[in-house]
Amino acid sequence: MISFCRALKLCEPRKLISIIMIIIGYSGHAFVACSILQTAGNNLSAYCDNEEKQYNPFKLKYLGTESSPSAIAALSEMPAFIGIGNNLIRRKVHEALLSKAVQIADAIHPSSIICPTAALFSGNIMVGAGAIIQPLATIEEGVICNSGVIIEHECKVESFAHIGPGAILCGNVRVGANSFIGAGAVVRQGVVIGKNCMIGAGSVVVRDVPDNATVMGVPAR
Repeated sequence: MISFCRALKLCEPRKLISIIMIIIGYSGHAFVACSILQTAGNNLSAYCDNEEKQYNPFKLKYLGTESSPSAIAALSEMPAFIGIGNNLIRRKVHEALLSKAVQIADAIHPSSIICPTAALFSGNIMVGAGAIIQPLATIEEGVICNSGVIIEHECKVESFAHIGPGAILCGNVRVGANSFIGAGAVVRQGVVIGKNCMIGAGSVVVRDVPDNATVMGVPAR
């Protein structure tokens, strides 16, 4: 795997790295990923999806599914980013690509702020425009930190979780693998959210959430 994510000093300008790559999935969430990758100086050559899309805003070549012969040939020569919002599907595709020794990139918007002491695991991490990741936070592989997210000190976001636009994780919050935090949600300091959870948009989470639970509201229940 290769990482385009580097721990930078707060507010330090990003050094753009030009890489040619392939996007896996090609609809709403993938369009955001494409924009991030291009803004960061990368070049997108093609996309993989279950079918060719009539709407092709980034003018990319269609390769078929990621398991098609043309895609396999291309993926042996250039890295991919998985632009799939669904956590479980993103994880499944990630594992399949790794089994074929495909290099998996990260998508880090240049306007995001990442503290030097934050730890980001390489491998399909997305950090959107204006996102802030504070000291000693840990972001595992496959995590989506959408536009304007704030992840405060010492938080841990486990693999393939999805933090929606504008959500705020206060200090020492833990988000379990595959969980989804809706747009604009706020999670109180020290709260533990289990694996495979769903937190509704705009919710305020003030107590721990067990595995596989769905909560919403103010306070979330």
